Amino acid sequence: MVRYLIRRLMMLPLVVLGVTFLLFFLTQRLSPEMRASLYVKDPRQMGSLEEVIRQYGLRDNVFKQYGRWLAQVARGDLGYSPSANMPVAQAIKQYFPATVQLALVTMVLVVFFGVWFGVFSAVHKDRWQDTLARVISVGGFSLPIFVLGLLLLMLFYGKLGWFAPGGYSLQTDLIIHSGSFKMYTGFLLLDAVLNGNGRVFIDVLSHLVLPAVTLCIGSFALMVRVMRSSMLEELGKDYVRTARAKGLLPRQVVYKHAGKNAIIPVITLAGIQFIRLLGGTVIVETIFDYPGIGRFGVIAAQQLDIAGILGFSLMVAVLFVLGNLLSDLLYTAVDPRIRLD
Repeated sequence: MVRYLIRRLMMLPLVVLGVTFLLFFLTQRLSPEMRASLYVKDPRQMGSLEEVIRQYGLRDNVFKQYGRWLAQVARGDLGYSPSANMPVAQAIKQYFPATVQLALVTMVLVVFFGVWFGVFSAVHKDRWQDTLARVISVGGFSLPIFVLGLLLLMLFYGKLGWFAPGGYSLQTDLIIHSGSFKMYTGFLLLDAVLNGNGRVFIDVLSHLVLPAVTLCIGSFALMVRVMRSSMLEELGKDYVRTARAKGLLPRQVVYKHAGKNAIIPVITLAGIQFIRLLGGTVIVETIFDYPGIGRFGVIAAQQLDIAGILGFSLMVAVLFVLGNLLSDLLYTAVDPRIRLD
């Protein structure tokens, strides 16, 4: 296990370097004036881009430019984002917590309903309950997420006025910036609990409902299919037949014995899906005007903000690399039968 972890950790820098070089190489198709935003430290420098181009050698060959940019990134300097009107590192720090909140709420829904529907479908194999569960999961997966999001927004906000778009209401914004509300972590739900402010907590949570439900419906179908297949495989094994022969209750057989082994593939899938959500749910955050990292990436792309695009892409790449490693380690920790060597 230790040797495997060391090998994977040694590969991480190589993978990240490959991704960063590919991203940086793609930007070389743009003019030096557009790439200058990677190096400015102050918006006033945007008025003297030719000086920035000369200072940082933006007309040099790509390898020299990449080396200078990589050294800058290693110092935590990702450039200035004109679209966010702040340094890219600060923009990521500001928008990322909102996406983490959305991803956590979504994954709770995805895992709960995915596991429940998967077990329900497997236990009632080839009966009407199984057919219904599969129709619901496949139907949710087949519906385009942008269509589903717009329908939910139109119904629950446009028609019923229940769940407003955005990250929070104007009243919550006033409370946050009043000086009495302390930002301990940057995660508004957690900070609301730490401040003992139930009004802010409920308001922020209500703004998470529609985007989280949209992502859940679009994501839990795969979880249902994996859980169903895994559960059917476990229910057909000898230890399950032995447990039934001993007279154990069906609930004990399904959840205590077969369920523990069947959920192992789901853990890996959940880890991958969670990392994908952390990378920014671009479409959903745009539809619901949610102030997350995905929306920051969209705005940066719309305004040709090269520094913002590179910073966003680099963050997503690092998250996926680390997420895959953590998923593999979690899989081996849960299932002791796996031998990595």
